[in-house]
Amino acid sequence: MKKYYLFGLLAAVFSLFIYSCSSNDDPEYVEVSPVTVDLTQVPYAKLSDYHFFKAPMVDMVPELNVIPYEPASALFTDYAHKKRFVWLPEGTKATYNGDGKILELPVGAAIIKTFYYDEVQPSNTRRVMETRIMIRKAEGWIFAEYIWNNEQTEAFLNMTGSNMTISFMENNTVKTANYRFPNEAQCVTCHKLRNNDTGLYYNAPIGIKPQNINFNYTYATGAKNQITKWKELGILENSATLPTADNTTINYNDTSQPLEKRVRSYFDINCAHCHSELGHCYYRPMRFAFTETNNNPTNMGVCVPTADMQDFPPAYSKIVAPGNVNRSMLYYRINTENESYMMPLHGRSIIHTEGVQLIEQWINSLQPCN
Repeated sequence: MKKYYLFGLLAAVFSLFIYSCSSNDDPEYVEVSPVTVDLTQVPYAKLSDYHFFKAPMVDMVPELNVIPYEPASALFTDYAHKKRFVWLPEGTKATYNGDGKILELPVGAAIIKTFYYDEVQPSNTRRVMETRIMIRKAEGWIFAEYIWNNEQTEAFLNMTGSNMTISFMENNTVKTANYRFPNEAQCVTCHKLRNNDTGLYYNAPIGIKPQNINFNYTYATGAKNQITKWKELGILENSATLPTADNTTINYNDTSQPLEKRVRSYFDINCAHCHSELGHCYYRPMRFAFTETNNNPTNMGVCVPTADMQDFPPAYSKIVAPGNVNRSMLYYRINTENESYMMPLHGRSIIHTEGVQLIEQWINSLQPCN
């Protein structure tokens, strides 16, 4: 009897030893990320197949090496909140090509952005709407759109596009949006860039420019400049430098900042991806990139005639008419819900009230055209 007892005691001690050696306290223990991005299989049918998030997935707690980030100014999407993450294959780094140019992520990288609302009516609860993923394959970036189920337990691949009516509280006011889940063609419209050599288009991310992430983000380990953090994590080449203050966008909601810089930051994140030399609206005169609007109001449409543009009411004689929103085509287009005229083309069904107020304040501050 004693022999069996001794044998059981030894077995228990051995099991405890094995467990302790495999715990996180063991200096030789190496945690392995569960993330799976098989370029021969993506896009997967379900969001959970990537293992980007810990359970429950709806809480958006990232797994190891899934790094949260945030741009200084956010693209307006019917007041939806967003959580953004980036994941790079082990041993790879992003390449810095300039303050105002998109960080070049390696093949296999993924950018993850989830859209959600708080205070959804009438239950006053959170509703996660969609998770958009961009994945870089050898031949270029692909899109994967995942729509969350009503149970908020899973999101499923759906590239066909659809709409959902949703009501929510925003600034103590109930707003209702005809929220649009984009189809693949709509994704391409905003994310495409033209190759000057071939004339062909390719897909590219939008927000991950050094100028947009050059500020402190509060990580689980504390606040740190995002560019510095990426370098410390080994996912950004060490040669990357911090943009100067003049080359860094700001939060356009920050009223302590200069009005023009707030407007330039607003245009950069909401308009510049299309209104650029290589973007969807390259044939229009506006060039809204932050790097192209410093001391250059013409690129923002100031005093630029609208004579050669589509059928607008004749009162809108300028893209931006200083001191007069009622003669400014730009103001008209951001202040309408008519899909034939509204800007941006995609991403909203309701008016961004605070954005419109910002642009109105700016227009009224401008000096008259010569």
